[in-house]
Amino acid sequence: MNTANNKRKRQSIEKIEKVFIELLQTKELSEIHVSDICKQAQLNRTTFYANYTDVYDLADSIRDKLENDLLYLYHEERTSGFNSNDYLKLFRHIRENQLFYRTYFKLGYDNNYKILVYDTELAKKHFQNRFIDYHIEFFKSGLTKIIKMWLQNECQESPEEMFEIIKSEYQGREIFFQSPTDH
Repeated sequence: MNTANNKRKRQSIEKIEKVFIELLQTKELSEIHVSDICKQAQLNRTTFYANYTDVYDLADSIRDKLENDLLYLYHEERTSGFNSNDYLKLFRHIRENQLFYRTYFKLGYDNNYKILVYDTELAKKHFQNRFIDYHIEFFKSGLTKIIKMWLQNECQESPEEMFEIIKSEYQGREIFFQSPTDH
């Protein structure tokens, strides 16, 4: 495929994603139709179907992009095996990509999301290897709710202030956050 076609394809995908994310801010996923996206993006349906099977496939693609962005953000830590517990990096990424995160959560991906992974080895040490599944759920749910509240408030607090909130909740303990895909 030549460069002009690749560029055109990328531009079409960007238009589709942009329109889809805009529509999701006012509609539920089930209310969005391919024809709505194509009309607003000024593209043919064949262009849409050349890239996605349906709106759910498009939603999954958006999720994958965000998760891959986050993986890249923590790439150095993942490759070195070092867990810095750097929430500041996470909060900065969220603030810079608010619309994507709002979309991510609106699509309900927070029920089985990959943007946070719990450091089970550290938890086993702190909690004497007891009730780890409960601690994992408590941690993920709490952090998810804080992120959602922050997004709902249009990220008024700085990433540094959000990091301080998290640190204050875990005073006296190392934080259990690991970069994505570390297990």
